Amino acid sequence: MHIAIALFDRLTALDAIGPYEVLQRLPETTVTFVGSEKGEVRADNGFLGLTVDATFEEVPNPDVIVIPGGIGTDDLLEPCALHDWIRSVHPTTRFTTSVCTGSMVLAAAGLLDGLEASTHWSTYDQLNELGAQATGKRVVEHLDQRIITAAGVSSGIDMALRLSELLVDDIAAMAMQLMIEYDPQPPFDCGSLDKSNDEVMTRLINYAATKS
Repeated sequence: MHIAIALFDRLTALDAIGPYEVLQRLPETTVTFVGSEKGEVRADNGFLGLTVDATFEEVPNPDVIVIPGGIGTDDLLEPCALHDWIRSVHPTTRFTTSVCTGSMVLAAAGLLDGLEASTHWSTYDQLNELGAQATGKRVVEHLDQRIITAAGVSSGIDMALRLSELLVDDIAAMAMQLMIEYDPQPPFDCGSLDKSNDEVMTRLINYAATKS
C-alpha cells in the first residue's frame, strides 16, 4: 500500500506528521512525501523544514493521499500543480483525505462540491465559498466518494486512525493508537470554539498576529 502526503511551503507540520506517525506503521505500507519539486519546504512559522522526496509526476497511482493544511493553502486555491495531481490520482485512490485547511484545496480542485467537509474552525466561510458545506465535526467521511476530511491540526491523528480501520481493520487501528500512545488527557478543555471564551480568543488572536 502506497500513501502519499503532499508538502508545500507554509504548511502546518502536524497536519502531515500526525497522519504519518499513524499510517507509516501499518503493515506493508510505504509513505512518500510529494510536492511540485523535490527539496525542502518550510512549515508555517518557518522554523521547521520537511523534505519532498518525489514530485507529483513520480507518484501517479497512490492508494491514499493526504493533503495537509496551513497558511500556505492560501496560495493553492487557484489552479496549480497540486490540483492537477489530486484530480489525476483521485479516480484510483482507495481514499483521498485532508487535514485542516487541506479541505479547501480539495474543494478548489473540485472534489467537495456540495459535500459536507471539515476544516479549521477559522475557515468555515472560505470552505463554503469554495462549494463545500463546512461543519464542526472532527472527521467527516464520504465513503462512496472515498473522501475523508478532518478538522484542525490534531484531528488528523483521529482521521488516520479511522483510515487505518478502513484500510485494515479495527484491531489494526487500535494497535496504531496504542503504538503512538494516543490517549489524550489534556490539562484544559478548550479545544473547540464552543468550549472557548472571549479572553482565550483575544489571546489567540494576539498570538496569531505576531506569527503572521
